[in-house]
Amino acid sequence: MTTTAAMWEARAADGRAADLAAWVRGTALPALRGSAGLVRTELFGAPGDRVLLITWWAGERPVPVADPPAELLGRPVHRWSFTSEHVE
Repeated sequence: MTTTAAMWEARAADGRAADLAAWVRGTALPALRGSAGLVRTELFGAPGDRVLLITWWAGERPVPVADPPAELLGRPVHRWSFTSEHVE
């Protein structure tokens, strides 16, 4: 079976990184829970007020993460999907 990692990355509006991360925890993640194929989620913070969510899926069709409210964003959300090539 294919494993797909879906990456969702956003830069928060100035000073709003904590609010953006809270939105992911309180809105985006609950919306994904129970989705068919969801294996794992991981939330990261990064310099530059960036918030990164990686979701792992069994199969090739991850459920997309919604866009947060515009006032939390410093720029549009970026999204990428990857399929697993090798695991050790």
